[in-house]
Amino acid sequence: MKQWVTLRNVAFLSAAGLLAGCAGPQPMYQWEGYQVQVYEYFKGESKEAQITALEGGLEKIKAKGGVVPPGYHAQLGMLYLNVGKGDQMIKEFQTEKTLFPEASPYMDFLLRNVKTDERKEVGAAAPQARPETTAATKSDVTAGSTK
Repeated sequence: MKQWVTLRNVAFLSAAGLLAGCAGPQPMYQWEGYQVQVYEYFKGESKEAQITALEGGLEKIKAKGGVVPPGYHAQLGMLYLNVGKGDQMIKEFQTEKTLFPEASPYMDFLLRNVKTDERKEVGAAAPQARPETTAATKSDVTAGSTK
């Protein structure tokens, strides 16, 4: 009888272990459409719609008690920058640095360059060539003559 109880316990534990193994690993991060929004960003879709989608995804992740993936806050910060919300961009970059310290050098680089970027328009025309760098001057220099 004792042998029967032990055999039944082993069978029960084996079945429980098998079922537990079928559950599979849980994802480390909750993405909530993050990849789709990055794709939309590169396609040039509406920045406001992307911000709304990412903010909604962030709320869902927080409600589930999940973990935001790396780059989520940085992407949201870049979108804020594109629509002229610099204060929110800084907040998102700081959050990214806090959550993922390995991103600090890149976030610092972006913050530093945003503060020093004095361009009025991103699509501005290229500056005109200076007279000393024209093709005629270059050919004179290569020929060994000086003016």
